[in-house]
Amino acid sequence: MLVRPGSAPGPWADAVEQVWEAAAHLSAEEIAAPVVAAYSPQAHVERVDEIYHDLRPQGSPLVDVVVATHSVRRPVDRAVRSVLDGSGDLDVRVTVVCHNLSAEELAGTLSSATRGDPRVRLLEHHDGVASPTGPFTAGLEAATAPWVSIMGSDDQIAHGALQHWLDVAAATGAEVVLAEVRLDGTTVATPPTRVRPGRRARRTEGLDLVRDRLAYRSAPLGLLSRAAVRRTGARLLPGAQTGEDLAFSTRLYEGARVALASGTPYLVGTDADDRTTAVPRPVAEEFSGVAGLLDDPWFRALPRARRVAVATKLLRVHVFGTVLNRPEPAWWTPAEREELARVTGELLAAAGGAGALSRADHDLIAAVLDTTVPAARMLELARARRRHGRPRTLLPRDWRRALDPEAPLRFMTASLAARRAGPRR
Repeated sequence: MLVRPGSAPGPWADAVEQVWEAAAHLSAEEIAAPVVAAYSPQAHVERVDEIYHDLRPQGSPLVDVVVATHSVRRPVDRAVRSVLDGSGDLDVRVTVVCHNLSAEELAGTLSSATRGDPRVRLLEHHDGVASPTGPFTAGLEAATAPWVSIMGSDDQIAHGALQHWLDVAAATGAEVVLAEVRLDGTTVATPPTRVRPGRRARRTEGLDLVRDRLAYRSAPLGLLSRAAVRRTGARLLPGAQTGEDLAFSTRLYEGARVALASGTPYLVGTDADDRTTAVPRPVAEEFSGVAGLLDDPWFRALPRARRVAVATKLLRVHVFGTVLNRPEPAWWTPAEREELARVTGELLAAAGGAGALSRADHDLIAAVLDTTVPAARMLELARARRRHGRPRTLLPRDWRRALDPEAPLRFMTASLAARRAGPRR
């Protein structure tokens, strides 16, 4: 405040001159920008969300957990019990979405304690589509709680996880709390957030899509504000068998407040023999989620730096991973090579040339784009880029991008910190 109410005319006149001087070199749009932002429709929605954040319809739980299953062979009861038995007196409801199954079929696989628990409801969803989007979307739309969480039917959450995630949300003001994820007892080191100078702990709150590399956690496992999901327009991609959550998580990370939780992890199950995400698919199917994101007008309207960061991640994880996970040269038919080259070219353009990626990364990109390069050579380059510590894996293609969050040294440092320390507050 420049002048207190009730001051003499002199200070008011001085204040006016100060404002004129400060605004002399600003355009009308620049002068108005703070007011426009503060009273924009988006700001209004956010204020309303904050007011009603903790309010819920009568009879609604505090947290709705959605578990989707497409097979009676999945350990659904184990997943549900991990939520109920580990949540104490927390007001939680578990919705099991029976995907192309009858509720009666699924109920026959549940324990009597689970079948008789009023906190459990079975919801049928029949769409005939082999995609997790349908059942998860149905579960999210059936939710009425202010907080939602999604789970695979093979997975579990640690004892006390939901309460801990709620505590993190309350302490940080986060609308998205990303859980620590463990696979076979090892913490999955994503996202590789900023390492705070002079301290071992990495950043865990007030996270940014670009600086904290949030795109590397495409699965939104943890706790989500239902209001934030609605406000950001986050939707799973219909029909996609993989990558259905890319656009969903990108919208959330760009438009909501995000924090990491440590301990009380989300536990990924590995005992299913029909887990669809483990089956090598044709390239076109593998990248259906990527195509959905790149074609989204919302994504195209993002500032260039945001698009470049996300597209760079898609190259590093999705393109390179697709090559590495199909190690037989015979798998790479001319049609598959052409499709991989096409989508890689689109991503490279969206990533502005991906100059922050290493020289070894670009060796592989060049081989992918040139379909005359033998598949065996392409696979050799995919393995070579993973020999970390060699000069070509450490130097970015464009030396001017050496300090970019996606540049090799910064990315490796953040990834190492995430693996060693795990998320901490």
